[in-house]
Amino acid sequence: MFITYILSAWSSFLDKADIFLLPCPFKYLFKIDCPGCGFQRSLIFLLKGDWEKSFDMYPPTVPLLITFIVGLSANYWFGKRSDKLIKTLYLITGSIILVSYVYKMWIPHPH
Repeated sequence: MFITYILSAWSSFLDKADIFLLPCPFKYLFKIDCPGCGFQRSLIFLLKGDWEKSFDMYPPTVPLLITFIVGLSANYWFGKRSDKLIKTLYLITGSIILVSYVYKMWIPHPH
């Protein structure tokens, strides 16, 4: 019974999460998407369990989350010894963001 209540509350929260999204100042100023545009909506789709919509909205969401979780964990447990791992994760994730952004800017999407 308690789990059903929690899942119902979580679902209700995610359905109304759009009102909490932050506007993009880059898009407001320059009238084009920034390299991070779509992350918030993609994260909401991911939390709802809709992996396909999440990936379509912003492909680097999962790599960003993995980099964040692994980077924090490695830094906490291994300290300075994890610098090479963290820098490698940053490089890979940054490359994914850059490729995704270039693709989004050159190939029109129906969003």
